[in-house]
Amino acid sequence: MRREVMYGLIGGSVALVAGVVGGLTLFGGSDDSSHQEVRAADAKSGDKGPKVPTGPLSAKEVQTTSREFLSAWQSGDAAKAAGLTDSPATCKSAMEAFRKQAKFSRMTVTPGTPDGDKVPYGVSAQIDYKGTKAAYSYRTSATLQRDKATGKPQIAWRPTMLHPGLSKGDHLRTGEAEAPPIKAVDRHGAVLTPEAHPALAGVLASLRDKYGDKTDGKPGVELFIQRAKSAKPADQLPDKTLKVLSKGTPGTLRTTLDAAMQSAAERAVKGKKSASAAAVKPSTGEILAIANAPEKGFNMATQGSLAPGSTMKIVTSALLMDKGLTSPGKKNPCPKYVTVGGWKFQNLNKSEIKDGTFAQSFAASCNNAFISHAKDLGDGDLTNEARDVFGIGLNWQTGIPTFDGAVPVQHDAQMAASLIGQGGVRMNPLNVATLAATVRAGSFHQPYIVAPSLDHRTLAKASRTMKPATLSGLRYLMKLTATSGTAAEAMAGVSGDVGAKTGSAEVDNQKKPNAWFTAYRDDLAAAAVVPASGHGGSNAGPLVRAILTAG
Repeated sequence: MRREVMYGLIGGSVALVAGVVGGLTLFGGSDDSSHQEVRAADAKSGDKGPKVPTGPLSAKEVQTTSREFLSAWQSGDAAKAAGLTDSPATCKSAMEAFRKQAKFSRMTVTPGTPDGDKVPYGVSAQIDYKGTKAAYSYRTSATLQRDKATGKPQIAWRPTMLHPGLSKGDHLRTGEAEAPPIKAVDRHGAVLTPEAHPALAGVLASLRDKYGDKTDGKPGVELFIQRAKSAKPADQLPDKTLKVLSKGTPGTLRTTLDAAMQSAAERAVKGKKSASAAAVKPSTGEILAIANAPEKGFNMATQGSLAPGSTMKIVTSALLMDKGLTSPGKKNPCPKYVTVGGWKFQNLNKSEIKDGTFAQSFAASCNNAFISHAKDLGDGDLTNEARDVFGIGLNWQTGIPTFDGAVPVQHDAQMAASLIGQGGVRMNPLNVATLAATVRAGSFHQPYIVAPSLDHRTLAKASRTMKPATLSGLRYLMKLTATSGTAAEAMAGVSGDVGAKTGSAEVDNQKKPNAWFTAYRDDLAAAAVVPASGHGGSNAGPLVRAILTAG
């Protein structure tokens, strides 16, 4: 971690006079009062004193108040600027921190044309850190509103008023970077860059944040956004570099990723409005690929929290077989309707398998074959199986922020829905790929992207494994599904030891379900989700196939 550096913002600040900012004219208009007063029109009206103005702000109010705020901010008068907002204390504190930390030696503000109550403006600054100087500029905006108590116009305080990239608790800093830059390489030594692999941009930033100081690199000097610390590791955003004043020396960081497989995963999701995929090595848990569409933004592949649909039947089947409630060859009809806790469940298109075996119901992904066992289970049974055998909900130490799945204890209809991956069950492609990987390997191996030996972290461990008969039965079920069940089309021609499961998760107010698919081929497992697309086999299946055949 770098040392704290205290800065002064505006040494030699440019003063504002008569509506001019750093030589650039602000809004036109007079210096009359920045708010309207509605006075008593006639003493006979019975009014006593001025009324509180209401209604939309006038153009003059927007211009005058904005000018006062921007002038005060640039001149370094945080108290005056903050007094024009709806959160004086918060704004003043943020502005004072900005002055100390951003290290701007000069700053000018150039307002744009107001759009109603929104005022855009540009900020141009010179960064000066220990003699290293650089120009920096950006655009942002402020929104005005009427104070309900006084009727006066005021600025609605938002951190984005200081910089568009700031959120609550973030800081704009200039100084020695908190971590050296990294040269991330894949398992074979190939260099991984955000330019070559845009889907990894956020992952590489997270890796730099966490492991840069554990390499032989040297930090540079940067203007960056220091992110607020999140209470949930899965939600933690990496710091964001805005301007490099002096380059550091990159340190090499080896990852478990496979560049060729990463490229295949990126190609597979490319062009989708929304899609995510992940691949792991079952025997070790090493993460081989992570891909998302769109490429930039939220990493749904490792941090998403979605109902996994029928891919959850991998866990449910293990539970039912571990308890001796069924087996692949045992009669396990799938009725058209099943009622649990007052809810009536029906299969897709009201289908049924009257006298079928459990294997037939699994391969066809027939819901009520599973829901009909709700009466035989305790509320916490599925939660325990998911956690104790498949590692879902344990605290994974992958090396990057992840959501590690959730299978909450539920009752009656909600518990029944959980058996088919609905209800409160939530996962992402990394979680679901791990379900398939656990079946292939025979036991849970926590996914990771950087070797635990680098920082001596302890990987999560499942407390038990499936019974031998359960494991062999589950492998048979997944192979049957891959060769002649709902996954057969996507898996056609894929050689080796294979197994697969499809899933379609219904979402309220969504016309089509989220499509899921997971499969393994020898020592490679992958999963994908394509939200709001339809059936898992035809929509998510091709993505997983592309990854499996690239390995």
